[in-house]
Amino acid sequence: MCILFLPDCPINTMITLGQGMLMFSFLLYVSVTNGACNCDDEDAIWGVESILQCQKASDFLIALSYFSIPLELLYFISCSNVFPFKWVVVQFGAFIVLCGMTHLLTVWTYAPHSFNLMLSLTIFKFLTALVSCATAITLVTLIPQLLRVKVREVFLKQKARELDREVVIMKKQEETSWHVRMLTQEIRKSLDRHTILQTTLVELSKTLVLQNCAVWMPNPQKTEMILMYEFKNRNLKLSIPVSDLDIECIKATKGAKILMPDSALAAASSCGLAAEGGVAAIRMPMLRVSNFKGGTPEVVEACYAILVLVLPFGCSHPWSDQELEIVEVVADQVAVALSHAAVLEESQLMREELEAQNRALQQARSNAMMASQARNSFQRVMSNGMRRPMYTISGLLSVMQRDTLSSSQRLILDTMVKTGSVLSKLINDVLEISNVDQGRLSLELKSFQLHPMIKEVAALAKCMCSLGGFEFEFEVERSLPENVIGDEKRIFQVILHMVGSMLGGSHGGGLISFYAYLEDESDLNQEPRWSPWKPELLPNGYVYVKFEFKNQNCTSDESTSGSSGLTRKSSGDGSCEGLGFTMCKKIVQ
Repeated sequence: MCILFLPDCPINTMITLGQGMLMFSFLLYVSVTNGACNCDDEDAIWGVESILQCQKASDFLIALSYFSIPLELLYFISCSNVFPFKWVVVQFGAFIVLCGMTHLLTVWTYAPHSFNLMLSLTIFKFLTALVSCATAITLVTLIPQLLRVKVREVFLKQKARELDREVVIMKKQEETSWHVRMLTQEIRKSLDRHTILQTTLVELSKTLVLQNCAVWMPNPQKTEMILMYEFKNRNLKLSIPVSDLDIECIKATKGAKILMPDSALAAASSCGLAAEGGVAAIRMPMLRVSNFKGGTPEVVEACYAILVLVLPFGCSHPWSDQELEIVEVVADQVAVALSHAAVLEESQLMREELEAQNRALQQARSNAMMASQARNSFQRVMSNGMRRPMYTISGLLSVMQRDTLSSSQRLILDTMVKTGSVLSKLINDVLEISNVDQGRLSLELKSFQLHPMIKEVAALAKCMCSLGGFEFEFEVERSLPENVIGDEKRIFQVILHMVGSMLGGSHGGGLISFYAYLEDESDLNQEPRWSPWKPELLPNGYVYVKFEFKNQNCTSDESTSGSSGLTRKSSGDGSCEGLGFTMCKKIVQ
């Protein structure tokens, strides 16, 4: 007979107690009768028939109880959704059902029975043995898990206590943040330095129920700390040297510091009515916007004000961590608000300076416009005075071109016409000198014949050399292209400037040679002074044409290229480059 003991089940407890009482009664009766079994006496109480009937009844009751226990376990599993060992309960249920079947079949074995009944009983006992062994093995692995569940329960209780503490801390932090937000909103309502400090003292005194709240600031020499603001307006001028130990300690400490009652700073701020541990002080950085002018901030000595807070005299509780945290956060917010106020003051000063500069710029602009109008009037007068004779000369030359002339006369006349057009161009450049300075010279690019233009330049250069006492010769390379694209007048102007520069720098006598030829790109690369002005790659169909003047009697040759920049040597007296050179340089560039 197998009995399952479940201490939490009242039915099993009653069955076990009944079986124990029956066993105890049987043993007591045997001991009373000296252990003799009166099996042959049919009228005796404990005869064979009586014992068999008791066993039948006991087996039947045990079977009923065993069949009821799985129903209770099934009800327990259906009601408990968090029970983690349901498969163990299933094994127990199967074990109990098999035990119940064994006891139920045993009821019919006390009388003569068939072979099928004995076979069924044997099968159920065998299955009961298998399930009981499996259940026993399962319990071996289940017990450590149950112990871990108990440990986990203890751990969860500990975590719950920790969470409760964290909730309390979070509530305190939330309360602290609410006070800080309220104080910050009151502080940020104004951008005036005095209003910010007065609001800070009033709101801190209300929130923390303070006896007094004071702000100490350094004097301009930074030798003393002066009482500037306090909640109780006592109209006292108090000062403490910056060499005081408490002041030095407060400035060196980032957080709040509790002052002793005998401290000079605590006594001055509390009128001598400070309890032990009832005065706290903290530094407040005084930011200066002027230290950050010019981009890179200057290295300046840190300047701090001191905020002193005094609890009421006879207060039962000292400063708590939550209150000190509020004080530290408010001190930072006050420092930020003071910096914003300083920024506003600085911006107002800068605005006034900018307005003054704007007025000066407006006056300068008005003067510049008046000067521009005067210059335009002068240019109109000069245009009429300088261009009118040129128009007359150009008209006479155009009339002369209609006559029949020889080739030499025609060359001279064409040269004069070309020189007149160049002179008109120079007059226009002079009248538009502002455009020359800004590099806005216009070029009229069109196709023209290069060889006739060179002959005209040579004819004019020959005349200029003859007037200067020089001989002149020119040589033109036959490989030069006939038709080119460019501004003919500007090229003529540049070449004339080259001739004039050479004649102006010489003292008379000598041979002036003029060459026009194609420049090889490899030779051009050897002259580094032309490299900034030449293109990196020469396009197809383009060539370098070089115009060069040489004075055979000079120690140094001066040459220039029409495809590159111009150079001009200064005269002996060290005068600077003139307007003509500036124009030619702009043209070449």
